[in-house]
Amino acid sequence: MSNNTLSAIFSELSKLDDDTFPPVEDWNPPLCENVSMRIDRSGKWYFMNSPIGRQRMVNLFSRVLRLDKEGYFLVTPVEKIQIEVEDRPFVIVDFEITGKNKDQIISFKTNTDEVFEVNQNHPLRVETRKTDNEPSPYVLVRKNLEGLISRNVFYRLVDISEEIEGVYGVFSSGEFYTLS
Repeated sequence: MSNNTLSAIFSELSKLDDDTFPPVEDWNPPLCENVSMRIDRSGKWYFMNSPIGRQRMVNLFSRVLRLDKEGYFLVTPVEKIQIEVEDRPFVIVDFEITGKNKDQIISFKTNTDEVFEVNQNHPLRVETRKTDNEPSPYVLVRKNLEGLISRNVFYRLVDISEEIEGVYGVFSSGEFYTLS
């Protein structure tokens, strides 16, 4: 990754507050090849097969992430880098609940410190993996980028779930989200 890329990322992000993201969908820079980046299923980021140890750097990179038809990319105004994502780019690591019953609101926290409410803009869904029949729970974090709900968080959700007409799920923001 060039110094121009890092400078462009820092420059763009320094203009934003914590709740806004750069307009990566509007940028169409050339592809920077010969750079290997990936995110494993647990949410760990790697650069050239070495783990990225600085959480601040991971959080920064996550803000310029985009999913196109061709895959995931880190995008700046001057270049873009393809990034391999093993499952989903985010992992849900914790949650809080405010309110009760149908009026409760579940707020998720990602491995990159984003916090958002489960609602119509951030729906929760569960797929069953064909390989082993295990559930893979996901939530829409932003735009078309999803997060894998960690096993610990999913079990905690199952523990507080309700059964409605034979289906287990949780309420958040007035909606019922199934967990099966």
